[in-house]
Amino acid sequence: MEYVHYSVMRQEILEHLIPPQDTEATMVDCTCGEGGHTHLFLSTYPNLRVIGLDRDSSIQQKAIQRMECFADRFTPKNIWFDDFFADAQENSFDLVLFDLGISSYHYEESERGFSFRKDEVLDMRLDKTAPISALDVVNGYQEERLADVIYQFGEERYSRRIARAIVERRKTGKITTSEELASIIYKAVPSGYRYGHIHPATRSFQAIRIEVNRELDRIEPALKGAIKALKHGGRMAVISFHSLEDRKVKWLFKALGEGENPTIRILTKKPLIPSDTEREENPASRSAKLRIIEKR
Repeated sequence: MEYVHYSVMRQEILEHLIPPQDTEATMVDCTCGEGGHTHLFLSTYPNLRVIGLDRDSSIQQKAIQRMECFADRFTPKNIWFDDFFADAQENSFDLVLFDLGISSYHYEESERGFSFRKDEVLDMRLDKTAPISALDVVNGYQEERLADVIYQFGEERYSRRIARAIVERRKTGKITTSEELASIIYKAVPSGYRYGHIHPATRSFQAIRIEVNRELDRIEPALKGAIKALKHGGRMAVISFHSLEDRKVKWLFKALGEGENPTIRILTKKPLIPSDTEREENPASRSAKLRIIEKR
């Protein structure tokens, strides 16, 4: 089986997330995906068990097959990470890892319209049973609400122009594919904006995906629940890929790590970033930021 996702900052994570060696330890990989980070940890630490969370059942099957050689040391759970920690017991886990980026699998293999470079049905759901898809957002949201989503979650300065163009276009029929949506966005923005360092549809696609999956809403409750579920002295690492994610992680850690009774110790005063070598080998890693804390 082929694996298309490159797990970022592998060495940095291994250096900071070290399980106790004198007993069986448990790690939660909150965004298991194809299982790259999980496989790395299970291969490195024979005394480690990993609970791998993912709400996408399709990508989880790839992880399950990949981890067959580790038998019962790997336990997959098809669940959102915020829901998992809502019911997790206190002081249960030694290590927790969040990789908040979307897997390359979703762009390359899922056929759900995540990529503006492909002609696929607009969907963008990580949970294929969720009630709202990208198709619903693009064709159902009123212009003002659509513009707000694109601006808030994509930080797109031409959000109003893009929303207006989408609403005008859907008067002639539903917008059903990723290629069609990308074309509308491309034509809606000023000509000089079309030839920047990123495709003009990049931020809008990100925004719609975040809206569909409620990605930002899940971060804070998941992190709080994970810290509660960590054992004392346990560590948690969080990799984020854009400013909206990193901001939530940064300010929550700051709030919990300061004051008279801090519950965590922040181990990375500034976030770690990929090495020059990694950024050259995997350009998608260039925006990654890694923050690590330890439970007091």
